[in-house]
Amino acid sequence: MVTTQPIGIFDSGYGGLTVMKEIVKKLPRYDYIYLGDNARAPYGNRSFDTVYRYTLQCVEWFFQQGCPLVILACNTASAKALRTIQQNDLPHIAPDNRVLGVIRPTTEIIGSFTSSRKIGILATNGTVQSGSYLIEIEKFFPDIKVYQEACPMWVPIVENNEHDQPGADYFVKKHVQHIMSADKDIDTLLLACTHYPLLRDKILQFLPAGVNVVSQGEIVANSLEDYLQRHTDLETRCSKNGHRVFYTTDSTEDFDNHASIFFGEPVRSNHVDLDSNIPVADDNY
Repeated sequence: MVTTQPIGIFDSGYGGLTVMKEIVKKLPRYDYIYLGDNARAPYGNRSFDTVYRYTLQCVEWFFQQGCPLVILACNTASAKALRTIQQNDLPHIAPDNRVLGVIRPTTEIIGSFTSSRKIGILATNGTVQSGSYLIEIEKFFPDIKVYQEACPMWVPIVENNEHDQPGADYFVKKHVQHIMSADKDIDTLLLACTHYPLLRDKILQFLPAGVNVVSQGEIVANSLEDYLQRHTDLETRCSKNGHRVFYTTDSTEDFDNHASIFFGEPVRSNHVDLDSNIPVADDNY
């Protein structure tokens, strides 16, 4: 029987660890489970239906582990699956639980970063095609002009640990220069993929001075803190032992070698077979 109620953090791979790192820094007392669906990554080029099915399966797994709250620390999953899960699935499978994403918290405050009111979105194909950022930013800041750029090679570069190598320069320069050529007054670039913070230094090399490069980790952490303060009924259900457990649907050895780069400290993961549908025992904590 599950006795802990950790906060679940999900990503298709490793990128969500950049968000988890900031969440743990901001809210260290809570218990957390991280799941990387590495066996089926990347999600960026998959169809809406496939991303939805994969994400829902992972959310249901988190609920089996006792998580009352799951954060989709993945822009593609947030763009392609979150709304359907919130509106259609949660009322039936877990009406008292909540699933949150990374797009809404970011778009709520993106206006505070720009003076020119012109921003660029760097993201996966899936996030760009969804139009989620265009829709959400329009709700909060209708005066902002948004430009989008899909960067399909950036996730493979990061996941193959080539983000700080000279070989990455061509692909970073290509997309940075392309989006900046869309409007010379763009003063803010949003890294709308949780992998991209690892490319931040290279991105800055190809940008004019003064352009803001915004990552999502700290934004999502601050938003989660505020959310828990406003939803005390949910907050009291979250266990607080300072435990962190990591899972991957693929090789644990490979996950651990990569995860430490994203999380900033050594990670020791467990393997999970989502098709087995077997809950994890409490002694993993």
